[in-house]
Amino acid sequence: MTPSDPKADLRFYLQSARDALLWKLDGLSEYDIRRPLTPTGTNLLGMVKHVASVELGYLGDTFGRPSGEPLPWLEDAAETNADMWVTADESREYIVGLYRRAWAHADATIEALALDTVGTVPWWPSGKDEVTLHHAVVRVIADTHRHAGHADILRELMDGAVGMNESNDSMAPGDSAWWENYRGRLERAAQEAGRDA
Repeated sequence: MTPSDPKADLRFYLQSARDALLWKLDGLSEYDIRRPLTPTGTNLLGMVKHVASVELGYLGDTFGRPSGEPLPWLEDAAETNADMWVTADESREYIVGLYRRAWAHADATIEALALDTVGTVPWWPSGKDEVTLHHAVVRVIADTHRHAGHADILRELMDGAVGMNESNDSMAPGDSAWWENYRGRLERAAQEAGRDA
């Protein structure tokens, strides 16, 4: 077995989450990528805006490498959760472009610094605000994969599209009839367990 490069491993998993999240926007209307699909307002393009902000913060500002990107939704005067949704004035192209610029900036930080480099997270409490680059990258990977999972569910509810990307749906093989039958079986099991409880 060939030893792996820790930075390459981290970049691979980070990029796979980035790509999965952006793929969820493909083929959808402006309305569909913005519409809130949960009681807390979870929406596809808003998650992209959020993860772009997260990358620029944890893998930029934290290590003294500000991107220079204006992020008005993170300023003190911004409304609560302004990073989790996209205004009508903020285009898909702008948000996706911001995310791609965040990738480049974050990747440059990962390339330039050793994984044991210590940074200071500006929004964490003083005295508890130091973090290694390794920790910051793992944190960003976890956050991005979490939101890619949210996006997968939202997209499935919209039009049935699922998976990591167009060529890898990561699903058991089966046509729509098989899935309908499978879901029905799960529903019956849930009802039976509910009666027995």
